[in-house]
Amino acid sequence: MTAGALAPADPNRKALRPTESLSEDTVTDPAPLQALRPDGSYAPEALGDDYAPYLAQIDEAWLRSVHAEMVLMRAFDAEATALQRQGQLALWIPSKGQEAAQLGSGHAAKAHDFIFPAYREHAVAHVRGVDLVDVLRLLRGHTHGGWDPKAYNFNIYTLVIGSQALHATGYAMGVRFDGLVGTGDAERDTAVMVYFGDGATSQGDVSEAFVFAASYQTPQVFFLQNNHWAISVPVQRQSRTPLYLRSQGFGIPSVQIDGNDVITSYAVTAKLLDDARSGKGPAFIEALTYRLGAHTTSDDPTRYEDADLHASWAAKDPLIRLEAHLRTLGVEEAHFATATEAAHDFALDARRRLLALPAPDAANIFQHVYAEEHPVTAEQQAWLERYEASFEEAGA
Repeated sequence: MTAGALAPADPNRKALRPTESLSEDTVTDPAPLQALRPDGSYAPEALGDDYAPYLAQIDEAWLRSVHAEMVLMRAFDAEATALQRQGQLALWIPSKGQEAAQLGSGHAAKAHDFIFPAYREHAVAHVRGVDLVDVLRLLRGHTHGGWDPKAYNFNIYTLVIGSQALHATGYAMGVRFDGLVGTGDAERDTAVMVYFGDGATSQGDVSEAFVFAASYQTPQVFFLQNNHWAISVPVQRQSRTPLYLRSQGFGIPSVQIDGNDVITSYAVTAKLLDDARSGKGPAFIEALTYRLGAHTTSDDPTRYEDADLHASWAAKDPLIRLEAHLRTLGVEEAHFATATEAAHDFALDARRRLLALPAPDAANIFQHVYAEEHPVTAEQQAWLERYEASFEEAGA
């Protein structure tokens, strides 16, 4: 098999016996596809001929733009964490360390493709045009969803682990039934992409999604961000084989990439989305990355995370890597200073706009629960209105 080709199922692969130990090498072997190395050097030939046309689409201007977005997302993440610590958010879900996987893949999708996130895809939301204050509104408790999915072809966040894989597959089946696959019309042919984490691969929903995606040959890319932790459970405890092999048992080809390499994330995702739109069916990407922050702000990773392991992955930080590459290209210091200043301003503006939000109307609780008015929610709303009115009567 040539470098970069999607891996089919390997019937000769040796399975581990129950008594064999689990190791980091077991989970990440073979080496993932990587074009941009941790030291910032670039080796595009490592991806092979399949992805060369997509690598050719990447120029210095694109790299500068993505770097600025990466700096912006890092600053936004830090500001959102501070807001939660100060009691302004009920919860925050950090995405520090996963910016390359998200920005590369997010930019690979076309505007008319539809994306189903989990709940950590803030950078993808930004790429799709979602106002990140809407993400903050959601986690402040001001809204059930945060944004109109149809406005951005980007679904609302899903907190039920793995359920979005089924939602995406059902949507992709609809795309196929509507004849929006393999027509040759780039403005009509549509792909669907769904994001989830390593922990979600242990959920039955994901396996069920694989069954239907393979059976109906949906125009779909499953994008797994393997950040090595399902809250406090390490990936070694979740699977005795690399996670990218799981989809192959269902007949879905897969590839494992370095998720901290934004160039590879873009090139591989762009090709597989093109394949999906052309009618070649679903594919699976496992992007190996690392959760440099906590699972959420309610989590304390120091209680279970090995400090040396964290340090080893921090050295592979996607932001540091991309900065190093840009410097090898001779990008001037003014770019880095401008990106940092813009990110700082963006984060402070998000804070200002969040704190300026008016208190939500209690009636919002009952809106959009059902597609049409429902007697149960109508009665609940009427009860709440009577209850609140009783306080006014008592004080009269």
